[in-house]
Amino acid sequence: MSGLFVQKHVEALRAQGCDVRVICSQGLCDTFRQWHTLRRSGWLPDIVQLNVLQKQALLALWLKKRHCIPFVLIEHWSGYLPQVNVIRPGSLRTRLMRRLCRQAEVVMPVSQPLMDAMQQLGFTAPRWQLIDNVVDDFFFESTDRFADRIQNTDQVSKKTLLHVSCFDERAKNVMGLLRAAKMLSEKRQDWQLVLVGTGVDYAEVRAYADTLEIPRGLLRWTDELTPQEVAREMQRADALVLSSRYETYGVVLAEAAAAGLPILSTPVGIAEQLADLLVPQEVAQHKPGRFAEFIETILWNTDRVADRVQNTDRFTSAAVGRQLKDIYDSCLHRDI
Repeated sequence: MSGLFVQKHVEALRAQGCDVRVICSQGLCDTFRQWHTLRRSGWLPDIVQLNVLQKQALLALWLKKRHCIPFVLIEHWSGYLPQVNVIRPGSLRTRLMRRLCRQAEVVMPVSQPLMDAMQQLGFTAPRWQLIDNVVDDFFFESTDRFADRIQNTDQVSKKTLLHVSCFDERAKNVMGLLRAAKMLSEKRQDWQLVLVGTGVDYAEVRAYADTLEIPRGLLRWTDELTPQEVAREMQRADALVLSSRYETYGVVLAEAAAAGLPILSTPVGIAEQLADLLVPQEVAQHKPGRFAEFIETILWNTDRVADRVQNTDRFTSAAVGRQLKDIYDSCLHRDI
């Protein structure tokens, strides 16, 4: 899962006719060992794409100095964000990361908030360019949500709110969402919250939900689903909710937008571009009653929700692949 975004970028590039080789290593020595294996096969790249500024970036820098091969950086690490606060401005590691960033031809954060955070920490680059993550084609398939639910008569009169995450409570704030669900259940029960995923805090979150004593039938836990199954849940739902404290991107937002699903989200990642309704962090984390009101608005008062201005085609594999290839060509001074 942690390498899924990289894999989809690779697949998008291969569809554009690029010959891509991947080094996925556990440390610097392994990085150079894999590089030498590639080199012995007679393969030499035109350009290197680095994913995240870690020790492996030293290979990209060495190839630039030794073989004059340029490199670009796609950055999606949450460590730059102020909510995570792990970057120490004066440390040797940070100074090295800044130098490596300056050596890249193009630095491509996956969201504007991530770019802003990097720049506020003193990171500079010859060129900055936002890049999207890829959304699978099947998320774009349209469906009649009412017709899809009518097979289950219990759901015809109920609204369905969908949450998809990796259940890392430090980032995702699922407990804050559950507290809002508890408050909403005391007012009305013509809805259900579907929680998709699993993760390090999954058992703790489920145990916390039990302590809230939310009425039976209002919560449905699916555990981990395949991407196709997630798309199916989106096609059945009435709205998506993301309660995260921070995100570098929030691919589930792009998937929901591609599926035409109304979105309620905290202002994280790409939410400000895609969400129909933004809930402030203070509300999502500390004011469950107000959070419940936002949920009511997204589920039952969609006429009061602002129309989105968005281009979901930008998330397709073809669009992202073309953008990356154009960036590569510009770095190699080819006509694009």
